[in-house]
Amino acid sequence: MAKQRQNDTVGLDGIAAAVRESADRGLPPVHLWDPPFCGDLDIRIASDGTWFYLGTPIGRAPLVRLFASVLKREGDRYFLVTPVEKIGIVVEDAPFLAVEMRQDDTASRPRLLFRTNVDDWISCDDAHALRFEREDGTGGLKPYLHVRRNLWAKVTRALFYDLVELGEEREIDGERMFGVASGDAFFPMTRADALEDLSETR
Repeated sequence: MAKQRQNDTVGLDGIAAAVRESADRGLPPVHLWDPPFCGDLDIRIASDGTWFYLGTPIGRAPLVRLFASVLKREGDRYFLVTPVEKIGIVVEDAPFLAVEMRQDDTASRPRLLFRTNVDDWISCDDAHALRFEREDGTGGLKPYLHVRRNLWAKVTRALFYDLVELGEEREIDGERMFGVASGDAFFPMTRADALEDLSETR
């Protein structure tokens, strides 16, 4: 069992103080940091994107954005990382939520842009791909957007409906697929002959 960090209140404030300066200059290079593990902090990101500390929602959006900037994933575990310490947290589904979508029509091929719940805008492309997972029990689909370094945003159901409306059929490896395009990339959702499966999600 992972050890619980002693004095969670100090840990929470300490992380905020440690990363605030570097976060003000943009996203910290957490992929370059490999500090020692210092235990778990009672922080949980719920499946709806809400951050909790000691069971209470963190109501300060700037603090959530600050912590999100130092989020790191290693395997199936998530950590808040500074240059000197790494602290485990719990993520129920995906650490981010994609809450807004618009199309950029200025390029030769329209691109999809998504805003996350921490106000980052992500341009959907090969490096920031969409993936669609089957939902247990219903057979419907759950869409996710790659934000950075194996950190994903769950796309809200309302935006998924919009993606379906934008969908088209293409031939992929000899099979007719239904999916959505963004710029030069195409992201399959399901086989074209199984479109009725989407009705479970809708």
